[in-house]
Amino acid sequence: MFVDSHCHLSFPELQGRIDQIRADMAAAQVDRALVICTTLEEFPTVHGLALRYDNFWASAGVHPDNEDIEEPTLERLLELARKERVIAIGETGLDYYRLNGRSIEDMAWQRERFRVHIRAARTSGLPLIIHTRSASADTLAVLREEQGGAADGGPGGVFHCFTETAEVARAALDLGFHISFSGILTFRNAEDLREVARFVPLDRCLIETDSPYLAPVPYRGKTNSPAYVPHVAKQVAAVKGLDVETIADATSRNFERLFRLPRLETVA
Repeated sequence: MFVDSHCHLSFPELQGRIDQIRADMAAAQVDRALVICTTLEEFPTVHGLALRYDNFWASAGVHPDNEDIEEPTLERLLELARKERVIAIGETGLDYYRLNGRSIEDMAWQRERFRVHIRAARTSGLPLIIHTRSASADTLAVLREEQGGAADGGPGGVFHCFTETAEVARAALDLGFHISFSGILTFRNAEDLREVARFVPLDRCLIETDSPYLAPVPYRGKTNSPAYVPHVAKQVAAVKGLDVETIADATSRNFERLFRLPRLETVA
């Protein structure tokens, strides 16, 4: 019924609890999850989960925040993109939230890393998973320069864990991207984000947990889990004036279409 389009099951908070997480997912009618890669060193664990469980898939990429790790090359990302059950490139993008005394100009290495991911997505045909924080103008500019948007003939993809303005959402949609909402949507102080969710067309919406982080209300402050993604769906349903089954079906079909997966038929 539900799909968690972005979670980090390889992280220490979750990696040792996979059997319980899967049982909780089944109880919550969460059928599938995309396990996200944030470093090349982490990829074997992420990929191993996708190979072991038939309702998990994997991405390949290096998070913009990560330093002092193996730097991705185009050739390496393409090698990983060819592996079984890898369905996306990322997460990638730009993050200027923690400059640590550096200037935006000093973050040229991040922008170059982002360009490498976009080129890997264009070459492989896999969609991009975009992370952007305090950097939306540059994120959009680099995507346009590299023709990473589906509207430009590029791979497109999703802006995950969206927290930006309606203007940024509109620009991402114009480039052919989907918008994914996380548990932040349920937070009391997230009314502006709920307005964005109201604006984004249903056929371009995804839902996610970004677990182990950002647990939705009523679990805020606790370790997040893919089993909690229905709470995000319920909030999307509330802001759009629809029932949660409609949101579950639409976001699941959007996930299948974006990541080119077969339709999962569910039994009522």
